[in-house]
Amino acid sequence: MQPKQISLAHAKAHLSELTELTAVGETVVITKHGKPIGQLAPWDSPRKSVDLMRLQRVTNAMPRQSEDAGRFMRGIREDTRY
Repeated sequence: MQPKQISLAHAKAHLSELTELTAVGETVVITKHGKPIGQLAPWDSPRKSVDLMRLQRVTNAMPRQSEDAGRFMRGIREDTRY
């Protein structure tokens, strides 16, 4: 996808709208006299790695559900209707 290009004057007047665009993943290039001078891009937060062995130990220690997820959710829906 090609980044959206806008003038510096437009960026100054519509900064809140431009930050909304970046929040949904778009990149905006700011231009001055038709030449790119900067850009607004979505923030890319680094993800923490997951210790799979530790996660498995935690989940293995949890009690198993007595019924499958479909029946469990059906029961919840039925209980809230009446």
